[in-house]
Amino acid sequence: MKPSTLGMVLMVGAMFVFGTQDALSRYLAEAYSVLGVLLIRYWFFAGFVIVRAMRAPCGLRQVVRSHRPVLQSLRGVMLVVQVWMMVKSFTLLGLVEAHAIFACYPLIIAALAGPVLGERVTLRRWIAIGAGAAGVLLILRPGAGLFAPASLLVLLAALNFAAYGLLTRVVGLHDPPETSFFYTGMAGAVAITLPAPWIWAPIAFHDWFWMGLLCLSGSMGHYLLIRALSISEASRLQPLAYFQLIFASAAGVIVFGEHLQPLTVAGAALVVAAGLFNLRASR
Repeated sequence: MKPSTLGMVLMVGAMFVFGTQDALSRYLAEAYSVLGVLLIRYWFFAGFVIVRAMRAPCGLRQVVRSHRPVLQSLRGVMLVVQVWMMVKSFTLLGLVEAHAIFACYPLIIAALAGPVLGERVTLRRWIAIGAGAAGVLLILRPGAGLFAPASLLVLLAALNFAAYGLLTRVVGLHDPPETSFFYTGMAGAVAITLPAPWIWAPIAFHDWFWMGLLCLSGSMGHYLLIRALSISEASRLQPLAYFQLIFASAAGVIVFGEHLQPLTVAGAALVVAAGLFNLRASR
């Protein structure tokens, strides 16, 4: 199998694992505190990044050394906040609606890349951003009852994740990917651990299997993603990230009995098409 083909297979595999992780997160978050679920998930994630850092060719000390430690730490905290908002939205809106709205985050990155990073945003990209915004409005259906605080929570999560992505580009100019990955896990784990005495709640014995599967899926998904990016170009793999929307939506319909509203499907299709057009226009 060619490296480019293998990279695409691994990327789709990563998106399947992340979609499964979202379904597990929704199940556990409906039974327990979202923060409590994330606490265990991030402890496991922190252990995973420490092991990876220790096995890095340059050694743990070099991985931990950052030229932008404040920004790196801020990224980690922003990501754990974004994850909390998304998991919470899964319990309020469901996987289908939440992912359909969240799919607009690449367009938010494109819109902010100009003022934040000084990148040139062409007219074609602005057209794509406008089309994506129209798709989000189609999903939200203002006045139809879905344009609610839960929907705004997903939009806020998308904005947060877009800002996280932009900061990742900034720190990537100064630190290697291994350092960014280390801070992503460790800063998030520290942030979620601070309120631990107030958010911890016992988990039923039969749910520890699903919790363990959630932790393993997170590490496996990141591993597949890292492997994919190491052997294939990011621009080639980026469109495949939308498979997470498909897999998570399928889990929402099959496992949780969610319904696919025609306007939601049409809006999501418009958002994805706008995202792909924006990617093509940026090359």
